[in-house]
Amino acid sequence: MKIDPATIDRIDPRTLGKVAVLMGGDSSEREVSIMSGTGVLNALRSRGVEAYAFDPAERDLADLKRDGYSRCFIALHGRFGEDGTVQGALELLRLPYTGSGVMASAIAMDKVMTKRIWRFEGLPTPDWRLVSSAEETRKAFAALGAPMIVKPAREGSTIGLTKVTDVEQCEAAYQLAAKYDPDVLCEEFVAGDETTCPVLGEGDEAQALPLIRIVAPEGNYDYQNKYFTDVTQYHCPSGLPAEEEAEIQRIVVQAFRTLGCRGWARADVMIRASDRKPFLLEMNTSPGMTGHSLVPMSARAAGISYEQLCLWLVSQARLNA
Repeated sequence: MKIDPATIDRIDPRTLGKVAVLMGGDSSEREVSIMSGTGVLNALRSRGVEAYAFDPAERDLADLKRDGYSRCFIALHGRFGEDGTVQGALELLRLPYTGSGVMASAIAMDKVMTKRIWRFEGLPTPDWRLVSSAEETRKAFAALGAPMIVKPAREGSTIGLTKVTDVEQCEAAYQLAAKYDPDVLCEEFVAGDETTCPVLGEGDEAQALPLIRIVAPEGNYDYQNKYFTDVTQYHCPSGLPAEEEAEIQRIVVQAFRTLGCRGWARADVMIRASDRKPFLLEMNTSPGMTGHSLVPMSARAAGISYEQLCLWLVSQARLNA
């Protein structure tokens, strides 16, 4: 079934029951999660949904059942929200939720496991090394070359990430990433166009939304430039050749299905300048919904408003079984 504005507008908000918008939480992305959740909450209420904010850092999840909630919109980002833990708790509470299930959420949060699966399935992703010391980081730099990306294996929003151009930077880069995760990922840097592509749906009915091409100042698409400045440029339509965009959308949908994702997600893709080959970086299973976020931007290009997107997503909330 094609997801379009007419289909969404036929959803009766009264059938959705009492909705908890989970936001905040305990992760390093708490601030962004509150911004996302507030936007979602206002959007759902504007469409007649009985929706309320719920912060798992301040309340016990068991309160969801006690307070009579029918389903949850997960607007949490990072650990304890995007990694399968909240999804597992909601499964035990038998409360349907938005987005991917326990296993897909856990795998997608782990960049190394994601890359291993994609590599096994023949999907393109930059070469990498998993390291556990500064010395191993230096060895990875020798193997992967300069520049090299060093980042925590299980974090988002470019938190703890360093672009290493000299071996002398390896120790500091490792120490920064290791503050957030004992598993540190060293990744080959792909020079070229930075893009992202959202996916809606599930299985054979999953569909890619329009591609967004990202142009950050000096190529530095960091936490600050993602959420708190207006200097990053977002091109949607992407301005890329139609056949190139279609191929990236095809790869992204395949990557989404391979991980077992459902509901929605957003894949980050680099296009190597030398030969225009796309490389999958990661899959975000609880994407941002702030004023700077990319899934709403792409949805708008497909004719789906922010409010319609939120309504459709919460209507798709379900359990694994």
